Amino acid sequence: MTSTQPGGGPTVRRILLGSQLRRLREEKGISREDAGYHIRASESKISRMELGRVSFKGRDVEDLLTLYGVTDEDEREPLLTLVREANRPGWWHGYGDVLPNWFQPYIGLEEAAQLIRTYELQFIPGLLQSEEYARAVITQGSAGDPPDVIERRVSVRMNRQKILYREHPLRLWVVIDEAALCRPIGGPKVMRRQLEHLITMCALPNLTLQVMPFTFGAHAAEGGAFTILRFPESDLPDVVYLEQLTGAVYMDKREEVDIYANAMNRLTVDSPPPAATPDLLNRIVAQL
Repeated sequence: MTSTQPGGGPTVRRILLGSQLRRLREEKGISREDAGYHIRASESKISRMELGRVSFKGRDVEDLLTLYGVTDEDEREPLLTLVREANRPGWWHGYGDVLPNWFQPYIGLEEAAQLIRTYELQFIPGLLQSEEYARAVITQGSAGDPPDVIERRVSVRMNRQKILYREHPLRLWVVIDEAALCRPIGGPKVMRRQLEHLITMCALPNLTLQVMPFTFGAHAAEGGAFTILRFPESDLPDVVYLEQLTGAVYMDKREEVDIYANAMNRLTVDSPPPAATPDLLNRIVAQL
């Protein structure tokens, strides 16, 4: 087994550890149900562990490694080190009281990603939102919540954007449906400033921004908004993230990811090239 050194933040370590455990289990031909029984857990817990969605207990990992035939200490120690590193909380855990449990894993994946490709049809994606626009979106979706809770959620969204400006910035490829650019979230003034913010961000070398125009008609993303995350570690599969009103879906099976990757590829080919985006945004601004 290849030795693995911890890196990339707690979430990527959980994913890396989970993928290693899944590979070891499959190599031994052991079912998730049998693995769960061995550590007094359910099949679904093994699935969540292998996807890096839950915290790991050192004892559970030790027992699974023994079940999978990994008994040499030189082979076990790198994975047990990952357990300790993976359970270290990220910055967003300080906002756990204002974030849904199903969204917190996504922030960790976002922090760990090397490339994110996303299609959005209702809102400007969170990583590209101005503070005013973000506040308007969050307020609309948080009816009845006190102002301090809304402001903490806005703070999370603004903090997430730092990954675009870090030393090794995230590469972000976005296709926005024209409908999202024409929906006046927060009113005309807020929307104008949001569009001007997008025009400025088009200059970022790590951002590719395209718009799927109304005039194209039906297109490849008929299922709605989605995000595909890719990580620098070769051991980690791409993850597709789908957000719903009451939860989220995370997919990493190759056959499922490929469907979304093909849809994203079609969107980028069928939309006008990135060089045309600033002119389109300026035309929409002129109409506000």
